[in-house]
Amino acid sequence: MKFIDGGVTAPIGFTANGIHSGLKESRKTNDTALIFSDTMCTAAGIFTQNRSQAECVKYTRKVVATGKAQAAVCNVCYANACTGEVGYQNAVRMATSVSQEIAKTGVSIPKENIIVCSTGIIGQHVPVEKIEASMPTLVKGLSKEGHKEARTAIMTTDTHFKECAVETEVGGKTVRIGCMCKGSGMIHINMGTMLSFVTTDCAISAEMLHKALLLSAEKTYNCVSVDGDTSTNDTLTAMASGKAGNKEITGEGADFDAFMEALNALNTVMAMKIAADGEGATHLVECTVNGAKDEKTARGLAKAVISSSLVKAAIYGRDANCGRILCALGYSGYDFEPSKCSVFFSGKKNSDRYADALKDGITQVASKDPAERIEVVHNGVGLSFDEEKATAILSSQAVEIEVNLEDSGSATGRAWGCDLTYDYVKINGDYRS
Repeated sequence: MKFIDGGVTAPIGFTANGIHSGLKESRKTNDTALIFSDTMCTAAGIFTQNRSQAECVKYTRKVVATGKAQAAVCNVCYANACTGEVGYQNAVRMATSVSQEIAKTGVSIPKENIIVCSTGIIGQHVPVEKIEASMPTLVKGLSKEGHKEARTAIMTTDTHFKECAVETEVGGKTVRIGCMCKGSGMIHINMGTMLSFVTTDCAISAEMLHKALLLSAEKTYNCVSVDGDTSTNDTLTAMASGKAGNKEITGEGADFDAFMEALNALNTVMAMKIAADGEGATHLVECTVNGAKDEKTARGLAKAVISSSLVKAAIYGRDANCGRILCALGYSGYDFEPSKCSVFFSGKKNSDRYADALKDGITQVASKDPAERIEVVHNGVGLSFDEEKATAILSSQAVEIEVNLEDSGSATGRAWGCDLTYDYVKINGDYRS
């Protein structure tokens, strides 16, 4: 398996585009994106657990329930959440507009097979007539290079675009998986505001594609928290064209495992990109829990740590306040023995992993050089440690909190977050304007 360029258009059969439709006067950059497959795909999706779900989420749930999709359209500026029947019909209008314009190229796609996503301000209607007016330009510009325009069109408070692509071998055939996503604030993913679009040329049934998304999200996207708020719009969809020519994956086995390995690698990078680009963030924070009784426990403990506002504030302040970590572990609801828990900080000022989280690839979050790693808790008791060294470590762009449990088991789990800064409040204090 290797990382490649191309994002959502890396797989065979996919093109994309992004344009400026003028949805909001203050927005001067691309605001509408389209992904298109030249053949009908198997499709799957998983969505927010928030009971207040956006109208586009309600619509797209019906699309992926068919197991088929051939395009995905997304707008920013307005989330189309808490907008009632008018909002739902606006989602339908977006799909209809794509269907009608694509039909002019000689390709017929029912609106029921077009994924619709929105992100932005909750409670205000999408000016869908502007999207409809710009649809001819959006469709005309579809291309293999269009991922570059699409990846910026879905950004809201994101400071970096987020895309990735991987290539692997499944059943003796070269398979590619691509992705673009957005997410910076209102991020406390529990899928079961993040939008992620996965494309692949792998031949895989809708049932197994759905299973792959569920399994992968559990250990990647669901392990991310920026601010503790689960969005009304969280959506992760996948379209599989089957053009790689592998024998269709219809059950578990070696081919499914190979696909999962590549999907997990891709989604791990994307999860880290979201965490590293949290609103106002200056640090990527990774918590690794070792020695838990099972992976669910390890991930749950890790997410409790990176979700803690007090831990996040301490990281921002370069304050090695280890008591806050023990506190977060203790209220997580997961079983562990505090008296057999040790905690380490490590970091790297110009972390390869921090840079990669904003670009491509995966390396180690922090050097294990003893000069960049310090133990602050041993067997549940806070230690006297070199405060200057700890402060230097916490000044790193990427900080790892390592929790070792000595009594529970052998499972490891990770979660990703960021620090909590004054800028987070500034960004969200006047978000609507």
